[in-house]
Amino acid sequence: MALKHSYTLLAPIYDGIVSGKALDDCRIKSLARLKKTKNKKILINGIGSGLDIPFLAPDACYVGTDITPAMLKRAESRATEHPVNISFQVADSQALPFEAETFDAVIMHLILAVVPKPEIALQEACRVLKPGGKIYLFDKFIRPGQLAITRRLMDVFLRHVATRTNVVFENVLKTCPQLHTIQDEPVLAKGWFRLIELRKS
Repeated sequence: MALKHSYTLLAPIYDGIVSGKALDDCRIKSLARLKKTKNKKILINGIGSGLDIPFLAPDACYVGTDITPAMLKRAESRATEHPVNISFQVADSQALPFEAETFDAVIMHLILAVVPKPEIALQEACRVLKPGGKIYLFDKFIRPGQLAITRRLMDVFLRHVATRTNVVFENVLKTCPQLHTIQDEPVLAKGWFRLIELRKS
């Protein structure tokens, strides 16, 4: 099933799956890093139903993208409850409709391990990021050489419906030589979920 179609079906129940105090705390911690960003034209790449919106600082201009109109509709509704300077656009994270070096920062929460080709998605995020800008990731990744048998087996089924469970971030990062790791912090599920900060040289 195509990602766009599966998330159209998941949209009504999505918040119940990926929200909760533990995940919200990670979102808050990730978004707090934006305080270091100057100018603050920020892309929220794969905004989904807008679960990040309640935690966004008001002193920035945001663009939220998602491939699924049903998810963006929920994000737009959430934005009316938490007013920030944000616009929305239907877009594929693997083919972003923006000029190179457009954004000061890119947020990618629970999206890199969802898309079919995470390498392409990270390359696209890097392309639209200004030199010196940051990419802030919150997602689940297995480590290089980690067996993670259960997670690899889960991927056989889940990758066609909702998410991938076997993505090795270090392998994805190798395809983006302009990006350098500033922070890599394990946060949930014994380090399966990580907060990662990257800088573009």
